[in-house]
Amino acid sequence: MSPVAVGGPALFIGTDTDYVALVRPELDPADPGVRQAAAQAGVTPEEFAGAGDTWAVLIEHDGEGGGFELPGVRDAEPADFAERLRAELVAATGGPFTVDGGALLRLDARPAGTATDDAGTDGDAGEGGGAEAYAFTAHVTPPDDPSDDDAGMPLTVETGPLPVAGLLADLDAFLGSLA
Repeated sequence: MSPVAVGGPALFIGTDTDYVALVRPELDPADPGVRQAAAQAGVTPEEFAGAGDTWAVLIEHDGEGGGFELPGVRDAEPADFAERLRAELVAATGGPFTVDGGALLRLDARPAGTATDDAGTDGDAGEGGGAEAYAFTAHVTPPDDPSDDDAGMPLTVETGPLPVAGLLADLDAFLGSLA
């Protein structure tokens, strides 16, 4: 676990063990952990923290994690993806749907019945008109990177059932953090 506190917009889709996430990490140069890490790296805290404007995709599947940066991606692109996912969940009639995030990310959703939310209670469909829960297959394709033999190799992450109400709340929080 890192002693450095990381903030910034983040959208996690999945469970603790199987997920895909869109994140834009932000480090606070005044944070003691950032200051200590910067000193160890021989740079100023501001240099260590960086601009905080680089998006990344994180994945975790069967205990194996990874991720990659998305240089040049602006807030509008993850926001558009989140808005389209939200619209599909609200409009869903209980059938499968797909949200295409371009060459790097595609989510295939399928109804998964009733899910249990983080509080251990049954998920509620909330605004969605169909299933109470969806399971997702995330198709992730890292960008080509000549220094990485696995770059560009497609990855698939299967999530368990996720309650629609929880997903909608997470999407609203994510979109609010970008406003």
